[in-house]
Amino acid sequence: MQISGAIPLIRIFSEEKAREFYVDFLGFSIEWEHRFEDDLPLYAQIRRGNLVIHLTGHHGDATPGSTLFIPMTGIDTLHAELNAKRYAHARPGIKHEGWGNVMEIADPFGNRLRFCELAPD
Repeated sequence: MQISGAIPLIRIFSEEKAREFYVDFLGFSIEWEHRFEDDLPLYAQIRRGNLVIHLTGHHGDATPGSTLFIPMTGIDTLHAELNAKRYAHARPGIKHEGWGNVMEIADPFGNRLRFCELAPD
C-alpha cells in the first residue's frame, strides 16, 4: 500500500482573480482545467514545484477562509520574487518565529497560504 500526499482544494469565486493571484503573482502553472458544461464552475489543477493545488468554483468542494501550511526552503528568494512583482493586493513580509520563518499571503477569496521555512534544529 502507498498513500500519497494530499492535494488541498481551494474555493474560488472568480476565475479572473484566481489566475491573477495564483498564476500571475504566485507563479503557479495551470496543469489542467475541467468543467462539466461550459456554463458550470471551473475545477483546475495548478502546480509550482512539488506543490499541487486544486482550485474549485463548486460550492460543495471547499470552505473559504482555509489555511494551507506549505513547508519550503528558500523563503527569502520567494519573498523577493513576489514583492518584485508589485502586486497591488499583497506585499508579503516574513515573520521570524523561533521554529522558522513564515510568509503568509491571503488570496482574493479569504484563504491563506502560509509558506514556512523551518529552522535547521
